[in-house]
Amino acid sequence: MPSLRLLQPACLPLAAIAIAATLAACSMGGLAPSSGMALAPGLSARMDQPGAVLDREQAIGIINAYRATNGLPALIPDPALDGTAQALANQYAQTGTPPTTPQNLAGMKLSAGYATFAETFSGWRNNPADAAGLRTNATRAGVAVAFNPSSSYGIHWVLVLDQ
Repeated sequence: MPSLRLLQPACLPLAAIAIAATLAACSMGGLAPSSGMALAPGLSARMDQPGAVLDREQAIGIINAYRATNGLPALIPDPALDGTAQALANQYAQTGTPPTTPQNLAGMKLSAGYATFAETFSGWRNNPADAAGLRTNATRAGVAVAFNPSSSYGIHWVLVLDQ
């Protein structure tokens, strides 16, 4: 009787795509509808709550899952880029004016008004221009959020990408 192999080497890319697709299927309700599974708390945590902290590793992880479905390598989380993203998010939240992409970066994605990273990512993924930016040839990324209850949108997100 032959033994059952759950993941043969030829099946590994398909398994990776299935996992990535499940992660990338997040919705505004905080669930991955195709799987019926709840998202990781860091992706569905509201950033307009006292003491809210963005789980940057999980945020970059969902972007990497999306990139994997498009045949791109994973982005490396970069603490220095997190700092740049945080400064830009703070500026965005205080002024209400979208910052321009610093010249030394490969790209930047902005969003405002979404309470969770899952919602923010869904917005980026579903907008053709933003989705193209997530598929850029960048190798490193930083992500941040800033909350200003007196601003029009409240929550402001910044993703910066670099080589």
